[in-house]
Amino acid sequence: MTESPAPQTRDPRELPDVSGLVVGVLGGTGPQGRGLARRLAMAGQTVILGSRDAARASAAATELRHADGGAVRVDGADNFECARRADVVVVAVPWEGHGALLADIADALSDKVVIDCVNPLGFDKQGAYPLPVPEGSAAQQAAALLQGSRVVGAFHHVSAVLLLDPLVDVLDLDVLVVGDDRGATDIAQALAARITGFRGVYAGRLRNAHQVEALTANLISMNRRYKIHAGVRITDI
Repeated sequence: MTESPAPQTRDPRELPDVSGLVVGVLGGTGPQGRGLARRLAMAGQTVILGSRDAARASAAATELRHADGGAVRVDGADNFECARRADVVVVAVPWEGHGALLADIADALSDKVVIDCVNPLGFDKQGAYPLPVPEGSAAQQAAALLQGSRVVGAFHHVSAVLLLDPLVDVLDLDVLVVGDDRGATDIAQALAARITGFRGVYAGRLRNAHQVEALTANLISMNRRYKIHAGVRITDI
């Protein structure tokens, strides 16, 4: 009897072409969202900044266009319109408003890849610490609220200061990506790789998002102690 050939496995380093995707950034007027939007736009991505206030989002988009010589493609809109117009949506809002916002615009996010980079953290005299989340993590809360979306977690450990610094051309770090949908995690990894110096690394299922989000508290402690902007690099890949 002739044996069937072994199934071909895809090289995890092979990622899709995402250059034509429109990326919406909820919380795009805050430091993290604006910084990610800026770097993705500099890489050639069309980006829409989302905010509760459409006028504020448009003003922030105009500022980004002018800051980078007018060559980047950035627009502004309210959060619902941003989600509706985008192919992929990055969630970079404060933890306090995370659940309410996603529940409110769930219809606009249906059938889309949603990349959650929210870190549920608290702060006291001893520094930053991870907050308990009933669903397990911010990304898992997003998945529970967005049943029709393809939710992944990524971009948790990126310094907003470095993202927005015009003197920093290359950001040397890995973006840990967690999720249950292979196609969605591939898209998140590919978007990360569009930013100069970034590499998207698959880091497990969505149930592992808590560890990734909580690690941000450790990085904040390093930043404060050593006066740096710490990121993450994974060896041997």
